[in-house]
Amino acid sequence: MWISNIKAIMSQSELATELLSGDRTYTNPVYDGYFADPFVWEHQGVYYAIGTGAAEAEGEVEEIAQRRVFPLLQSNDFVNWHFAGNALLRPDASLGDNFWAPEVAYFDGKFYLYYSVGHGDKNHQLRVAISNSPLGPYQDIGEPLTDLNSCAFAIDPHPFQDDDGQWYLFYACDFLDTADNIRAGTALMVDRLINMTKLAGEGKVVLRARSDWQLFLANRLMYESHYDWHTLEGPCVRKHDGRYYCFYSGGCWETESYGVDYGVADSLMGSYSDAGNEAGARVLKTVPGYVIGPGHNSIAIAPDGQTEYIVYHAWDTDKSGRRMCLDKLIWTSDGPRCDGPTWTSQIVNSK
Repeated sequence: MWISNIKAIMSQSELATELLSGDRTYTNPVYDGYFADPFVWEHQGVYYAIGTGAAEAEGEVEEIAQRRVFPLLQSNDFVNWHFAGNALLRPDASLGDNFWAPEVAYFDGKFYLYYSVGHGDKNHQLRVAISNSPLGPYQDIGEPLTDLNSCAFAIDPHPFQDDDGQWYLFYACDFLDTADNIRAGTALMVDRLINMTKLAGEGKVVLRARSDWQLFLANRLMYESHYDWHTLEGPCVRKHDGRYYCFYSGGCWETESYGVDYGVADSLMGSYSDAGNEAGARVLKTVPGYVIGPGHNSIAIAPDGQTEYIVYHAWDTDKSGRRMCLDKLIWTSDGPRCDGPTWTSQIVNSK
């Protein structure tokens, strides 16, 4: 059972403060349903979240052309979320049954949904769909962003617009070489978007795995050979004080090793460095007995218009599902940190 059995009860003084200030309280998880890889954005005063649902994660999306994929949530206050339908009109069923890690970008009056689709954990390609509404329906454009012939596995697309208006796409893909103490496995890339539906084909490596805690699985059979497979995934970029911070999740998403770390660069295309994380993830990591495998984050601004929050998923303590959580992002002299993961009552500033 989730942490509800051990949640702290809000004191009368906390409740009085909330009522007087207009602030809101929450206790993680903020949504009870299965909701992995949460991406949160705000549009016209309303918050939306899109994520990987249980059916998408398990490859159990129905074989119906009009089946909508990816659960959507909606909130007016950032802490109370309700289900608002599914987003994506399912594309060609031959593309696969596993749909992962959607993110949405708003540009020039349209909403662009980036996602991956494949067969189990094989043959994932990046695709994009378009809608006139944040709630969809989103219609796939009919062609992939990445080519399976040149990129056999690509997941976790993250669109980012730089200060000059140029859009880029960060994502994760596989590497097999092990030179210079880097590890074989899934790692991070970035490419420029020519427009919102086409990559420039100028992909550049952002970060490769190099630390033991980033191990996904030892002696894993991949591409007809065995590797000690390491994983960096779920990129999320924030520009802060003139530098680019690429947050990512490392390790195995099914275990306590999973956590959030980051690399930093002076320019968007890099080079990025995540030096200093050799002992483990520095932003979010497991708290044994309370929070398991926090990861795959996005970043959103609270209703006060200034406080940044990391939105992420974490396992129930019985590991029956991944749930959406949120905690404050703190910028320190040592880099970004999270005031969490938490499992007791927290306050979100509304003003």
